[in-house]
Amino acid sequence: MRFKSVFSIIGPAMIGPSSSHTAGAVRIGRFARRLLGEQPTQATICFYGSFAETFKGHGTDLAVMGGILDYNTDDEKIRDSLHQAQLLGMKVTFSTATAADCHPNTVKITLKSQEQQIEVVGASIGGGTIVIQKINGFDIKCTGELPALVIHHDDYPGVLASITTSLHQRNINIGFITTDRTGRTAKALTVVETDDSLSPDVCQWLANLPHVNQVALVDLT
Repeated sequence: MRFKSVFSIIGPAMIGPSSSHTAGAVRIGRFARRLLGEQPTQATICFYGSFAETFKGHGTDLAVMGGILDYNTDDEKIRDSLHQAQLLGMKVTFSTATAADCHPNTVKITLKSQEQQIEVVGASIGGGTIVIQKINGFDIKCTGELPALVIHHDDYPGVLASITTSLHQRNINIGFITTDRTGRTAKALTVVETDDSLSPDVCQWLANLPHVNQVALVDLT
């Protein structure tokens, strides 16, 4: 992926020491938190590659947890995020693993609340830039740079057309769209990144479409 400007290399305003190991990690954690849509009661975090080797020394554990607590990249509370999670009664587990085909700075985050569970796999690719690669087991590609609608639906003819038509009716321009499915006529997940800021009622509006099961809005902008 090409960087758009020198600021993509330098990284965003952040709590250091590394845009890749801290700022990017915050944004992946925050993506997961926004996808869950509520305060988690349990967080399971698995680091891969260089994240696995250096997460304690570079504060990547603090960064990911800061994102899960919905802190921005420059929030001073990131340094105390594990303690803050403990005060909230959150059960937090860290682990490391290996995977031959993953980016060196990869993390898998599983969040649970009383009612739901989500899983996000993302990579920090430099300058605070991220790529979300999996959501709940579906292969997708999302950068978090645009508002994103995460839509679980049946793999049924016309569902994607109804989603895009509905957004068009609201004058919402689609920047990027990606879809994955578990199998033909089974379950699917579509991520729609839009050029426009979205109001939360868009989720309910889309959820009322036939064969759409669940819609979440993730906006890190």
